[in-house]
Order: sequence, then structure tokens, then C-alpha cells
Amino acid sequence: MLWQRILTALVLVPLVVAGILYLETRVFAALLGVVMLLGAREMARLANLQSTQAQAGYVVVLALVLWLVWRFLPPGQVVYLQWIMSIWWLLMTVVLVSRRSELPRVHGSRPAILLLGGLVLVTAWVSISGLHASTPRGPAMILFLFVLIWVADSGAYFAGRAFGRRKLSPFVSPGKTWAGVGGAAAGAIISAVLLAVLVAAGGASLPALIALSILVTAVSIGGDLWESRLKREAGMKDSGNLLPGHGGVLDRIDSLLSAAPVFTLGAGLIGLLA
Repeated sequence: MLWQRILTALVLVPLVVAGILYLETRVFAALLGVVMLLGAREMARLANLQSTQAQAGYVVVLALVLWLVWRFLPPGQVVYLQWIMSIWWLLMTVVLVSRRSELPRVHGSRPAILLLGGLVLVTAWVSISGLHASTPRGPAMILFLFVLIWVADSGAYFAGRAFGRRKLSPFVSPGKTWAGVGGAAAGAIISAVLLAVLVAAGGASLPALIALSILVTAVSIGGDLWESRLKREAGMKDSGNLLPGHGGVLDRIDSLLSAAPVFTLGAGLIGLLA
């Protein structure tokens, strides 16, 4: 229900903003890791792991991977991981938008989804945590990423409601329209301009910041479509029911999972962190 969505957002948004801006990186990374592990349990369900023990085992394994990445993975290797996942998300977005056939219900365990889902969660976590610790501007840039996704999502919602006719990917997510994409792009441009005017964009030029914001927004839509695909193939409406009015954790962070590596990599390339 709408009132549940609004109430949940009113509670969570201030907590998220305060956590990004004021928590020390280790604490922030730990709390973000908890969110990713909650998402991991839902990912296990989307991969058709039915037993509670199997889902818990997957979460434990991913928790160990997060710790190993935090403890031993050099920053240079993180960049390679971000390049790989950024390219993958770009290709997946194109594939899902282009799909023009029904998605069949998939039965039985899906180890490929377990592996890919784990990689997606780990890459997003290490990208955001690394950005938080990278420079004094890191937390502010993470907040910009979150605001960018929120504004783009709102722009897509209102533009789609007002002007939506042509479906973006009818067999993956029938509710999304090309008008919604236009609204999301407009929100991305507004967010980029406001960042440059009100906060300053470091060494990044405004055209580069706008281009990055539009690219990140496009990929965030791809993340949403990818999770929609997994839910359809698993025969599920929501990834979970943890957040009243919003569904599961993955339903709320699907766009962030795809946007995080692209934004973090792009921010370094255009000088946004300088």
C-alpha cells in the first residue's frame, strides 16, 4: 500500500543519509554488509534454494567472501572487478530491453544465479565501501549516487504515469515505459547540475558529470530489469517481505547493485573525487 511505502521511506531515508555522512567507514561497511547479506538470502530464494538451511549456508559463504575481500583484495584488483561488472551490466541492460519473448518459469536449483548474484552483491558492496573511504569527498559522492537513483526513479514513475504508452521491456517488466526512461534521464540531468552548482564536482566537467549520471541511470534501470527477470523466472512477485510496502531488500537495492560499480569507476575516471 502507498501509505506503507511512504512510512517506510520516511523512516529509512534519514537513517541512510546519516549513516553515509557520519559513520566511520568500517562501521558503515559492516552495516552495508548486513544489508547485502539480507539481499543474499533473497537471492538464494530467487535461485530456487528452498530449504532454510541451504539459504543460510549461502549467506554464511557470502559473509566469508565479504570479509576476505575487505581484508585481502587490493584496490587495484577492485578496479578490474568494477570494469568487468560495469561491462556486464551495460550488456545485460541492452539484452533485457531488447527481449521480445516470454520468460519461462524455471524449476530446480540455479547455481549460475547463486554465483552471479554473489558477484553482483560483493562488487556493489566493495565499490560503495571503497568509495566511502577513498577521499574526504567519498561519503558525499555516495550520497549523490543514492540521490541520483532516487530522483531518477521518481522521474521515471511520474513520467511513466503521465505519458507512458510504449513499453520498455514488456516481457520482463510490463510497468516500465520509454516515457519513464525519459523522466529518469531528466532526473539524472537535474541531479548532475545541482551537484555541480551546490556542492561542486571536483575536477569533473559538467558535460562529463551529466554523461556519467545518465549512464548510471540507464544501468540502474538494467539492474531493476535483471531482478524482475529473476523474480519472473522464480515465479515470485517480490524478492521478500522485509520492508512493508516495498517488498524485499533486493526490490529496494536492485538499481544500486548495478549502479554502484559503474558510478564508482566513472567518478574516478572523470575526476569527480578530486
